[in-house]
Amino acid sequence: MRKRGSLVHYFFAVVMLMCMFSSIVHGQQYTEETDSNVTANVRNGSLVSALYVLGDSSVDCGDNTLFYPLLHGRLSLYSCNGSDSTLLPQLIAEKIGLTSIRPFYSQNGSLDEVLGGLNFGSTQATIMNQGSFSHQSLNQQLRQVSESMQLLQLQLNEKTALEFTKSSIFFLSFGKEDYIDLFLHNSSSQMLNHSARYFATILVNQMTNALRYLYDANARKIICLGVLPLGCTPRIAWESNQTSDGDYNVNGCVDHVNEWVLEYNRLLDEHIVQLNAEFPDAHMVFCDVYSGMLEIINKPGFYGFEDTKSACCGLGVNGATIGCISTDMACNQASSHVWWDLFNPTHAVNSILAEAAWSNQPIPDLCRPFTIHELVNTKT
Repeated sequence: MRKRGSLVHYFFAVVMLMCMFSSIVHGQQYTEETDSNVTANVRNGSLVSALYVLGDSSVDCGDNTLFYPLLHGRLSLYSCNGSDSTLLPQLIAEKIGLTSIRPFYSQNGSLDEVLGGLNFGSTQATIMNQGSFSHQSLNQQLRQVSESMQLLQLQLNEKTALEFTKSSIFFLSFGKEDYIDLFLHNSSSQMLNHSARYFATILVNQMTNALRYLYDANARKIICLGVLPLGCTPRIAWESNQTSDGDYNVNGCVDHVNEWVLEYNRLLDEHIVQLNAEFPDAHMVFCDVYSGMLEIINKPGFYGFEDTKSACCGLGVNGATIGCISTDMACNQASSHVWWDLFNPTHAVNSILAEAAWSNQPIPDLCRPFTIHELVNTKT
């Protein structure tokens, strides 16, 4: 399986390089026009050139996962309702005024597509590299980012490429799949013999290395999401009930699972504070979707939700036995549900989180040390 995976990624790397070479050959005739387009956003009042997204099913519905849905770890083919436009990074992109973000594997390697922003995210992607060729890990996505940034450097003059990268936003959302794997698939069951802090430290150290990697690649505006409260997801609650080891709270959430996730979020938040101090010219933001979703779950009526436990699209108890294998099986009022499928929130929840990330309303202090709106308007 690993050999086959290597061949797949090698193939796409070759294709990208061929496209890059073709662009270089014909690039001189439109370099000045391209440089002009690169700086257009700044002239129009925006301080963000593009948005580049890395992550798991929180940023990708499957459009950017090779051979999906033929190869997936569990039976839930539709992790969002319709398209990536219902997910948090795309909703934030709309607020910034960026609407042309393409999945990495749907582009042909042209400069214009890279300039428009790319989504490198892959459903079920993990921080820890587990050798899967169907779901791009954190390191694999970073390599794809590197290839794309090399294209900018080859096509644009050095100064323009540097300014473009520094004024772009890099959005990362990882960790969820690592914890799902830990609690449900047991492929990382040896971690259960250690503390929550031990496992979280392993993950956060790799995320910190990724942030340093992006900084070294001239990224200066970075958004990093925490992991949502997995103990409240329909699947985790159902699995815990099946094994009779669930310590449920009044909202039906499994406390010990949430405690593990909370440790990861706390450490990641701390490391981002340290990185901001280490790199004064960087602007790294931590967005606490964990606390944001708990706020919604604790006060569903206030935010317009009726169901905080069952998946809108799924089968079995609370829609948690089998995931969303067809959107035709979805509930009629998705906006009244907190959960779309086994592990992912609905468009309605993401919309609230996007607004809170942008403006601190209606949920304060979701993103820190400043809001996404403030990040957008920060000069690099």
